[in-house]
Amino acid sequence: MGKETAQKINKSRAIRRLVIWYKRNSAVTSLVDTAASSAATASNVAGNVVSGAGSVVSTASNVASNVAGNVAGNVVSSAESVVNTASSVVLNASSIAKNTLQPLVFDPLKRLQNNDNVLDQEEESQSKRIWIAVDGMGGDYAPGPILEGCLEAISRFPINIKFVGKIEKVKNAAEEIGLIELLEKEIENNRLELIDSGDPVGMNEEATAVRKRKNASINIAMDLVRNKKAQAVYSAGNSGAMMASAIFRIGRLKGIERPAIGALFPTRDQTRPVLVLDVGANTDCKPSYLHQFALLGNIYAKDVLQVNKPRIGLLNIGEEECKGNDLSLKTFELLSNEKSFDFGGNCEGRDVLSGSFDVVVCDGFTGNILLKFLESVGGVLLDILRSELPRGRRGKVGSAFLKSNLLRIKKRLDHAEHGGALLLGVNGICVIGHGSSKSLSVVSALRLAHSAVNHNVMENLNQLQKLQVLNS
Repeated sequence: MGKETAQKINKSRAIRRLVIWYKRNSAVTSLVDTAASSAATASNVAGNVVSGAGSVVSTASNVASNVAGNVAGNVVSSAESVVNTASSVVLNASSIAKNTLQPLVFDPLKRLQNNDNVLDQEEESQSKRIWIAVDGMGGDYAPGPILEGCLEAISRFPINIKFVGKIEKVKNAAEEIGLIELLEKEIENNRLELIDSGDPVGMNEEATAVRKRKNASINIAMDLVRNKKAQAVYSAGNSGAMMASAIFRIGRLKGIERPAIGALFPTRDQTRPVLVLDVGANTDCKPSYLHQFALLGNIYAKDVLQVNKPRIGLLNIGEEECKGNDLSLKTFELLSNEKSFDFGGNCEGRDVLSGSFDVVVCDGFTGNILLKFLESVGGVLLDILRSELPRGRRGKVGSAFLKSNLLRIKKRLDHAEHGGALLLGVNGICVIGHGSSKSLSVVSALRLAHSAVNHNVMENLNQLQKLQVLNS
């Protein structure tokens, strides 16, 4: 497919999504107004009740000082009951507003850029289903949660799954979590296929173990991609083993010395994440490696993230070009002279999530520390907010209003929402999941794999071979 043809198709898709949105908009506007009015009314009622409860509590205090203890006790008890009722009203009001408004109110321009929105799902449901090979034995909790995520993804996206694992163990896991009937149904519908394999490469094993154990689940899954029986592969197992298997089984792209793992980080703009690579594949890097990472990331940002002109940044300790170690200084020079992408200069740690860059390159040692640090931020932030919220009845009322906001914050920072990272630089689409991946992470990772296939990432990555810098 030519570049101009692809641009026309993307443009027509965007126009079609906007038309669908505006047709729906007229239908939902009245519902949104009604929901907003109901939420406002409920909030006012809650406020009045809380105010009344405060007066009752005050009255109860005065009565307690002048009247017999039994009477005061009854009044205070009544006041507490009213306050509890107020809290319930506020909580219900917040829940009504969230459940009614949130699915309806949206920005059409943002939704055009959001890969998991409803319009994308409608479009995906009309496209051809693709086969994805899944290492069902890889991961801390495999195979149960991996299977659960696959079955959920099959129902949501136009994909079929070749689930690689020890069949008896997979069926026992399906029985334990109550999915055996759904599993058999999807097998009968030819949307899921079980493929037998040996044990996985353990998390604590050396990556080179894949060369000795040819029947390891990751090797069987990778062979499916090599033999064109699947268009992408996913594993939540040993990431080093997956990278080694990809290199040995499907090979590197010509001119790429080392593949890189690219992970999506959230930014201030929730519709525009930043791609950081490498986040763990190469702990020791040369300037040429980082240069190639930038070339790979530029293609990914254009094709999958739909950024017309991605801005590339080099992770460093300062913005000035004279800052950093020997690796940073030499890499800066290479990236500055590259004409095939927009190099925005050095990116400090505080700028990674600012939205100023679309792609940030670094060595795998630094990138992996950055990734693990970010994974902890969401949970720590929520714990801090919980500890700082007022206690008692006022805290309950305030928390009721903030609950939906806190959940959205957690969702934006939760690595499970991104699911996996793309292994860039190998001759096939490989998605690496977190070792602790459960069903939600698997669904997100399979969505990423489908998106990479659907946007012809491999076709454009192969065009990198024409660059003189990769042939020198």
